[in-house]
Amino acid sequence: MTTASGGALLVVGDVVTDVVARHLGPLAPGTDTAAVIRTVPGGAGANVACWAAHRGAAEVRLLGRVGSDAADRHARALAALGVRPLLVVDPEAATGTVICLVDMGAAGERTFLTDSGASVRLGPDDWSDALLDGVARLHLSGYLLFSEPSRALVTRALASARARGVPVSLDPASAGFLAELGADRFLGLVDGVDVLLPSRDEACLLTGLPDAAEAAAELSRRIPLVVAKQGAEGALVACAGSVRARVPAVPATPRDTTGAGDAFTGAFLAALLTGAEPVEAARAGCVAGAAAVERVGGRPPERE
Repeated sequence: MTTASGGALLVVGDVVTDVVARHLGPLAPGTDTAAVIRTVPGGAGANVACWAAHRGAAEVRLLGRVGSDAADRHARALAALGVRPLLVVDPEAATGTVICLVDMGAAGERTFLTDSGASVRLGPDDWSDALLDGVARLHLSGYLLFSEPSRALVTRALASARARGVPVSLDPASAGFLAELGADRFLGLVDGVDVLLPSRDEACLLTGLPDAAEAAAELSRRIPLVVAKQGAEGALVACAGSVRARVPAVPATPRDTTGAGDAFTGAFLAALLTGAEPVEAARAGCVAGAAAVERVGGRPPERE
């Protein structure tokens, strides 16, 4: 598959505030559970952009929608990580908030409570074809498909990218929301996407197949390149109906798995932008995913 080299990466997606509560052992219903709680910037789209910049993408832009309550704070956090923020300030809705419950006794596995807020109010009026000026790749967060305004934006953005010959990638983002939307509807909405980056659960949900490799292969009959993220089992690279490579994970000691898939996606896209082939890019993604799970929150460290 031909990759686009050089130029900017434009990410369109969610920007939210993460409240990360790290607790040891199961929650105790009806009483207290001791936890370490931190408030950090997050959002799948924003995290992808930050990891792409951290992993070598020369220019990364992020289009997202936030509330006036936290617009300046999020813009500063993105800029500090090398991302050019293109934030639309919503006059009515507050910035989205996600409570991340991280069980430190279960390999850092997490459960999300999501108030999408302004992030899913990003709509077609927030899109302009000029956003693609100088852009070599467009990445769409799957969260955009879970509200009507954002679905309309996806349609416009895909048409604009197709007209300019800009390749488009998409991360399904949430197995829970995906189940509500439905696999057939999702696949119809992403028609024209060049790269799909699902998790194991998302790939299986989209195909109805229990085996991740079979699911990735099946998805690649519809989408030119499918890179299925497998967590501790690495990644699968599939195209033209078959798995072409199994990329092993990089050993890591998990503290918080929040944003690990976003880190993979960001590093993968950064590698493609520098001319890497998909398998090499997937290796870069696995390295970033391992780095992410050893940190609290979904973002890389700030540049020194």
